[in-house]
Amino acid sequence: MNIKSQKDFFSGLMFMCVGVAFAWGASSYTIGNGARMGPGYFPLVLGILLAVLGGAITFKALVVETFDGDHIGAIAWKPLFFIILSNLIFGAAIGGLPSIGLPPLGLVVGIFLLTFVAANAGDEFKLKEVAILATLLAILSYAAFILLLNLQFPVWPAFIKA
Repeated sequence: MNIKSQKDFFSGLMFMCVGVAFAWGASSYTIGNGARMGPGYFPLVLGILLAVLGGAITFKALVVETFDGDHIGAIAWKPLFFIILSNLIFGAAIGGLPSIGLPPLGLVVGIFLLTFVAANAGDEFKLKEVAILATLLAILSYAAFILLLNLQFPVWPAFIKA
C-alpha cells in the first residue's frame, strides 16, 4: 500500500482515533433518540461523524496523488508544550489544586494565565497584543458563561471579595 500524502494519512488516523474514543466514551451515558436526546447522544454522533471524516481523509491520502507526497516535518515541540501547559494551568486555575494548597483562582485569572502561556507557543510574543486579547477573552467569557449561561464557578480568586 502506497501512502500518497503522509499529512492527510496521519490526520485521518488521528480523527478516527479521537472519534472512536468520543463514541466509546459516550456509550456509557444514556443515548436516547433523536426526539429525546440523552447526555450521550451528541458526543456519540459527533464521535461517529469524526471517525467517518477521518476514514474519508485517510482513504483520500491513499488514493489521490499529491505533488510532493506531503511529507510530515519535524514535530513542533515548543508549541505542543506551551499549548498543553496552558490548558493544564487553566484547569488548575479554575478548580484549584487542593493537594498542594492552591485555591481556585477563578475564570478571569485562568483566562489571563491561559492566554499568556499559550502566546509563548508562537515565534514572537507581543505583550500589548496578548494583554488586549486576554482582556477581551476574559470579558467575553464572563459574559457568555456567567451572565448568559449562568454557570456557577468562581470568577475571581477566593481572597478577592467581588
